[in-house]
Amino acid sequence: MKVVLFCGGYGLRMRDGTTEVPKPMIMVGHRPLIWHVMRYYAHFGHDEFILCLGYGAHHIKDYFLNYRETASNDFVLREGGRRIDLLSSDIADWTIHFVDTGVDSAIGERLRRVRHLVADDDVFLANYSDVLTDAPLPIMIDRFRDSDATASLLAARPDPSFHCVDIDLSGRIRQIRAASDLDLWVNGGFFVLRQGVFDHIPKGGDLVGDACTALAERGQLLSYRYTGFWHPTDTIKERNNLETLFSHGERPWMVWENDSTRAPVPAT
Repeated sequence: MKVVLFCGGYGLRMRDGTTEVPKPMIMVGHRPLIWHVMRYYAHFGHDEFILCLGYGAHHIKDYFLNYRETASNDFVLREGGRRIDLLSSDIADWTIHFVDTGVDSAIGERLRRVRHLVADDDVFLANYSDVLTDAPLPIMIDRFRDSDATASLLAARPDPSFHCVDIDLSGRIRQIRAASDLDLWVNGGFFVLRQGVFDHIPKGGDLVGDACTALAERGQLLSYRYTGFWHPTDTIKERNNLETLFSHGERPWMVWENDSTRAPVPAT
C-alpha cells in the first residue's frame, strides 16, 4: 500500500528563526523525523513512499541520495574498508517518489498533485511526516476496509499539560479543567484514504479543512481512537522531549526494534 508523506511545509524555521531544514528533517537520535515515520510504515509492509516536497526539498533529496546505511545498522568492515558487509538494512526495499508539490501549497493541494501516483490504489495511506506513534496500523487499516467510510484518521488525546477554561458571557472563567479530564480528541495525523477523498478537495484546498470536514458531515469519516504513545513535534519543546526519550532508550514509536526477523543483506 502506498504512503503519501506531506513534507513541504516551513516547520520549525518559522518558530526559532534560524533552522532552515523542513520540520520532517529535524533530527531525533541519528535519523530525521521522516525516517522514523517511514520506518514505522515499512515495519508493517508499506514501503512505497510518495514524498510531497516543497520548502527545503533539497535537504530531503540530498539526505536520501547520500543515505548511509551504516549509521543505523551493524556491519562488518573488510579489506581495509574496501568492502562493507551490512548485517541489516533500513531502506534497501523501499521505493521513494520525490515530487515537487509547491512551496506554499495546502495539504489537500499537495495530495491532488500526486493523485496520479495513487490512482491505481483503492486504499492508500497519508501522513504529516512529523508525528510519531506506536499505534497498531494493521488494525486501523482493517477497520477502515471493513467500513464504507471514504477516509479515516487516527484520533489522539491532546497534551495533558493544556487546560480548558469555561467562560461565561461576561468573560469570567467559571471552571478550569485539564484537557486530559475531558472527552477531547485531536487529529493524530495518520490517514487511511479511498479515492473518493479527491472528490472533496478543491483546487488549492485542504485535506482536513475541506475533505475531512465534508466527509464528516456525510458520515463518511472514520476515526481510530488511540490512547497509547502519540507524540507531535509542533514545537521545539516537543522535539526536545523526543530526543530525551530517544537518548534514554524509551522509544515506543520504534516498533521495528522488536522485530528479530530481519535477515542479513548482501555485501555492498
